[in-house]
Amino acid sequence: MFSLDKLTSRLDAVSEWIGRTIAWLTLGMVLVTLLIVALRYLFNSGSIALQETVIYMHAAVFMLAMGYTLRHDGHVRVDLIYNRLGPKGQALVDLLGTLLLLIPFALFIIWVSWGYVANSWALLEGSRETGGLPLVWLLKGVIPLMGVLLITQGVSQALRAWQVLRNHPESAPLHEMDREL
Repeated sequence: MFSLDKLTSRLDAVSEWIGRTIAWLTLGMVLVTLLIVALRYLFNSGSIALQETVIYMHAAVFMLAMGYTLRHDGHVRVDLIYNRLGPKGQALVDLLGTLLLLIPFALFIIWVSWGYVANSWALLEGSRETGGLPLVWLLKGVIPLMGVLLITQGVSQALRAWQVLRNHPESAPLHEMDREL
């Protein structure tokens, strides 16, 4: 039978898996940066491709981990009244914020980036720098994917808030949910 709890758990699991997986790129950024510094200062050599690799990893971490960050309430929140509200008030703020701000924003990102990304993919756009990576098209493809991942986690957030508003005490607001899997 269909269960909102199962659906939210599955959506959360997608964000969790992507976030934990993409986090490994931060280690990659440190190691590649260390390699760039070693090449430059020990061997008086440089590599545009390595420098762009760090930029690509950095962009991927920020864009692909947005859903994970939302899941763990890690985004900046201007909190004037939220913490003073009870669970139902917080759930209402979460639901309205998701439906009126987050999802429309993510849809807007997908919409405005679509042509930009499609052009890049059509050309298989590469770096403008000699010796750079030929994968600019792939990096730009992450932009609409970021919007999809935000919507995925936003739907989970909205469903969880809806459950709280419908008097399901087993459903906790986002800020109280179990943060460990």
